Amino acid sequence: MRMHLSVLALGPFIVGTLLGLRAAPAETPAATAAATPVAQSATADLPRLVKASGVIKPQVGAEVRVGSQLSGVVRRLHVQVGDTVAAGQRLAELDDRELLALHAKAVADHRLARAELRYAAANLERQRAIAAARAISADDLDQAERAHAVAEQQVAAAQAAVDYAQIQLDRAVITAPIGGVVASVATQEGETVSASFSAPTFVTLIDLRRLEVWAYVDETDIGRIEPGQRATFTVDTYGAEEFSGVVTAIYPKAEIRDNVVDYIVVLRFEPRAGRTLRPEMTAIVRIAPSPTSGDATASRPGPTPVSP
Repeated sequence: MRMHLSVLALGPFIVGTLLGLRAAPAETPAATAAATPVAQSATADLPRLVKASGVIKPQVGAEVRVGSQLSGVVRRLHVQVGDTVAAGQRLAELDDRELLALHAKAVADHRLARAELRYAAANLERQRAIAAARAISADDLDQAERAHAVAEQQVAAAQAAVDYAQIQLDRAVITAPIGGVVASVATQEGETVSASFSAPTFVTLIDLRRLEVWAYVDETDIGRIEPGQRATFTVDTYGAEEFSGVVTAIYPKAEIRDNVVDYIVVLRFEPRAGRTLRPEMTAIVRIAPSPTSGDATASRPGPTPVSP
């Protein structure tokens, strides 16, 4: 009897609950779709980063192969791989004994030519004095003037020979054209080098203060890259630490590897104190496209709301 009374008491409550659920309006797909474009539009306004792998390379002029313009025996090698050198510092020396002898001969020839010039000048002065007294013919005076002029040119030629011999002697000392680090040494003391057809390479120098990043950007993203855009990159040796750079150039020729078309985007960056980057390091590059670069993601429309 009590159970029947409990069921009868709960009956109106259960019926009211079911009627309330039926009366509540269901959320329509149109309402859900109407809220979706707002979130997608906010996301679309943010330009998508262009990500690419890259390699650190020396800038033009930052890697120099230093060689010799002369043939000879390497008498002294002053550097080893890894040494830091300054511009103008001695790197190597060739055996210069023959060059010293040629220079000495050129100096002696120059002195002889100057002696001949002094005699020609004195003889010309005498001939002019005699010619004034009409004691010699005009032909004798012409010969004296000719001898003096020839002597002057012989002095000039002898001086040029001295200068050339000095240049050759200076070339026996190989100096660093730029400051940097010795990357490789291609010769040793006592070896004979030949410069008949091309200058033999002694050492290779790299200026680690002048490096750049070559980012290989896919052809689908290259249209969103422009010079002047900011970029960041990381290298494995420094983990997640980011380095800042700027896009300075886009190479027009494509790099095709495994049927994938990439374009080289050059990034310039300033060296950071306490961090040494080296050529051929692998870099992970992130480039932020500019608003005017035609980002396809930013212009993509959201879904159209569905009418109820």
